Amino acid sequence: MERRDFLKTATAAAGAAATEQLLTPMLKGAEVSAAGDRPKAEIPKRILGSTGERISAIGLGGYHLGRPGLQEQEAIQLVRQAIDRGITFMDNCWDYNGGVSELRMGKALAGGYRNKTFLMTKIDGRTKAEAARQIDKSLERLGTDRVDLMQFHEVIRLEDPDRIFAEGGAMEAMLEAKKAGKLRYIGFTGHKDPYVLLRMLEFARKRQFHFDAVQMPLNVMDEHFRSFAHDVLPALLHQNIGVLGMKAFGDHYIVDSKTVTPIECLHYCLNLPVSTQITGIDSQAVLDQAVEAAHTFRPLSSAQLAGLLKRSRAAGLEGRFELYKTTSNFDGTAHNPHWLG
Repeated sequence: MERRDFLKTATAAAGAAATEQLLTPMLKGAEVSAAGDRPKAEIPKRILGSTGERISAIGLGGYHLGRPGLQEQEAIQLVRQAIDRGITFMDNCWDYNGGVSELRMGKALAGGYRNKTFLMTKIDGRTKAEAARQIDKSLERLGTDRVDLMQFHEVIRLEDPDRIFAEGGAMEAMLEAKKAGKLRYIGFTGHKDPYVLLRMLEFARKRQFHFDAVQMPLNVMDEHFRSFAHDVLPALLHQNIGVLGMKAFGDHYIVDSKTVTPIECLHYCLNLPVSTQITGIDSQAVLDQAVEAAHTFRPLSSAQLAGLLKRSRAAGLEGRFELYKTTSNFDGTAHNPHWLG
């Protein structure tokens, strides 16, 4: 099947109801109250697909916690303050900053904070042995015997689904870890091409496996170029798979385009039917910005949405500000193929 036909078929299969959800501002199952209906300090909660789990509409990205220039104690305090202010979804990955991000988050979640969060991390391994090793290492760094969600990271190559689902592949390690109580739910991530994510979903469907969550770029530029929102989101809604949005700012490039403000970027993402929108937090100002976006979000009117898309269209058409799609700059496993096993 040709790529274009595959995308067309996969999107059509999501059905009219899912497409309508994509275009409707409010998330089915999202618990976002009208103004005045919730305490000011409360971050709204949304439902994670078929799991029934209630998670914060804004998630804390783990990568930024290990960035050079951010001291460990600062990172720990940012995580704890985020949780105290209502952000419950914690994102991380085995490969982030050589493990520093997981180590810092593990320290932050000590002292009772772990029980207040929905903890997710990711692995790169494509073989059973390498995936199992990374799962155990992540748990060790995070200081926990179980994460809530474990994801296959960077499903960006056409052959990734083949390797993950192969005999002796990473899925075997993931299922064994779940059986052993090391994780509760299973998902995957991808940032390169919607077709690869649809292929992963098709592999799962043929094997009667249901993913609990999928993490992918969702932002105002994505609407205009190789769009995950157009091609993958309807399929996730149709299958009741939790939607984890990321790259609201495309690192910093989308804001650099001077077409939208940071708060507009986050409000646009929250207007989509995401379970949570993950955003990197490495300073007090960025944390305040994320909390403000969650508190001030209201469903966008048709005019507001059209205005955002009109302003971002020219900048977004060729993917110039979505470098994770058009370059290998953000492909950790491409630069470190040994991580795959």
